[in-house]
Amino acid sequence: MSKSTEARFKKTLEDFDAINREDPHQELVNGQSFPKELIYGIRMSEMLMETYPDSDELLRLAARCQHIKRWAIPREDYPMDRKGYLLWRTKLKQFHGEMAGKIMEQNGYTEEDIKKVDDLLNKRRLKTDPGTQALEDVICLVFLKYYFKEFIHKHEHEEPKLVGILQKTWNKMSVKGKEKALSMPHSPEAKELLNKALS
Repeated sequence: MSKSTEARFKKTLEDFDAINREDPHQELVNGQSFPKELIYGIRMSEMLMETYPDSDELLRLAARCQHIKRWAIPREDYPMDRKGYLLWRTKLKQFHGEMAGKIMEQNGYTEEDIKKVDDLLNKRRLKTDPGTQALEDVICLVFLKYYFKEFIHKHEHEEPKLVGILQKTWNKMSVKGKEKALSMPHSPEAKELLNKALS
């Protein structure tokens, strides 16, 4: 990146983070409280660069704003069934794309750049676009590393559901993503579920 491009990129990340700092939901990290979506965005960026260090600028932006202002559209606003869940997820992806696009436009990105990030966030061309697949890998890896343990405790008496979720997560990942997932440290409970899901 040129100096001007680097400055634009950093400013856009800062703008994404400024919005996510407003998240009323907090998460404890090493005994310190942080806005939940701010931490999620940072984890996404770190995992992307760890797994796909050659990622381009637009993919790096998409990773950071994956959950931008997610709390504005609560799950409870939609029916608590499969159809309601899918509607909620679709609405979120549209919302994240629109919000990211406005911030990118303010920072001088082209319509083409904005469209690319919107495509990434909405998972268009998942099986044909390497960037979209890389983003999907990172989403799955961040879930497994930071959120699956809590998910296990929440659904501790629903083993078939947990195994099914792991299998769906596994099917979304590329070979590289799966290799990374297997190389990460997991709790004994997570390891046991992973073994059952993959057997």
